[in-house]
Amino acid sequence: MMSEMNVNMTVKRKEMSNIFLYSLGKLVSLFGTSIYTFAFGLYVLKETGSGLSFATTLVLGMIPIVLVTPFAGVLADKLNKKLLVVLMDLFNAILFIGLYFISGRYGLHLSMIYVSIFIMTVFTTIFAISMEAGKPNMVTKNKLMDINAISKIIDSISITLGPVIGGLVFAFINIKLFIIINGLTFLFSAMTEILIDFKLNDNDNDSESENKERKLSVFEDIKEGFMYMKNQQQITSLLVILIAVNFFISYGITVPLPYIINNVLRLAPEYFGMIEGAFPIGMILGAFLVKKVFEKLHLKKLFLGVNYIMALSMILIGLPILPFNMTAIPQIMLVYYMTIMISIGVAISFIDVPLLYILQRSIPEEYRGRVLGIGISIGKIVAPLALILSGWFVSTLPAFLPSIVGGILFILFNIGYVQHRKLDGLLKKNIEEAYSKPELEDAVIKK
Repeated sequence: MMSEMNVNMTVKRKEMSNIFLYSLGKLVSLFGTSIYTFAFGLYVLKETGSGLSFATTLVLGMIPIVLVTPFAGVLADKLNKKLLVVLMDLFNAILFIGLYFISGRYGLHLSMIYVSIFIMTVFTTIFAISMEAGKPNMVTKNKLMDINAISKIIDSISITLGPVIGGLVFAFINIKLFIIINGLTFLFSAMTEILIDFKLNDNDNDSESENKERKLSVFEDIKEGFMYMKNQQQITSLLVILIAVNFFISYGITVPLPYIINNVLRLAPEYFGMIEGAFPIGMILGAFLVKKVFEKLHLKKLFLGVNYIMALSMILIGLPILPFNMTAIPQIMLVYYMTIMISIGVAISFIDVPLLYILQRSIPEEYRGRVLGIGISIGKIVAPLALILSGWFVSTLPAFLPSIVGGILFILFNIGYVQHRKLDGLLKKNIEEAYSKPELEDAVIKK
């Protein structure tokens, strides 16, 4: 008994080490990418004076995510995930250290910036998918939701601080010096990730071995991922919900909210900054609370409830500018919209963290990277379409319509689709597994 307890403590320490190293690696990689893209966007804007050139740098940080993600999923399924994670950060380090020396000799040209952003995003996309697919092997089942919550907190912090630090870098640090600093931080990240144990909870070891004996065939493997999704209706339903949430956020919140605050209500810029800052605060709060809530409440009802809260929040965004409303008091509008954005942030964490957890637990390792990659890629395609559609409506119709109509349509989606999905068995099974006490011992035996 004493020996078994010692082994359990060893595994727990290794698990906590994995969580720390994962968090550190993701934080460095995500911040490096976010800061670099934003800072160099400002640099291009200053050097060229062209808004189109500035937008191009931001777009080049998005396009590879759509194009590369399905292929990244194949690589994550077919190759060693730890090797991919370490190599992608190492490649980014080589990219920036090389760019530093090249720019020092030949100068920093626009083409260099465009190419570096594109290549960096390709490497980072493969890194991200490999990390997501490898999470269930880094920790035991009862810690998987914890590591997903930490991941959401890191995402939220990067959303808030990435552009801020990028702006400070642009203002106070020589841009070439930042290039070498970024390269060294990616190198540091790669070194920490070497220490992560990607086989701590290697439940799918046999299927993985069989899978890796097959020859890598990218397009055939992507097709297999689609066929797997087609045959797993519950998993497909979860991905549809995730994609729909991304669409309605882009349509009903991302475009209408800034337009209403800045162009219609004409609130002060600092008010707008505070309202925008409330969103990641909500996501961080939600990430801290999500596990406690999901231990106590029925999952499908909670999913529906959270979606309805988000839909109501969209409707509330447009209410202050309805034709019959009088001019709003700025201070009241500040509190009103900050409350809405905190609610939306909490709701997104309550959707993203458990949905990702269920997908990670439900999808076998040999398909996990591809299915996650396909779902993320579709979501990245849908979001820009929603932004364009919402932007067109805001420009041609009363500004309150996109958010109110988006909220109503999201309610209808939940009534017509989510309400009738057979998700309970899948969700219940996985949550029960997450909190089963013998699970840690099982992981130890497999070790």
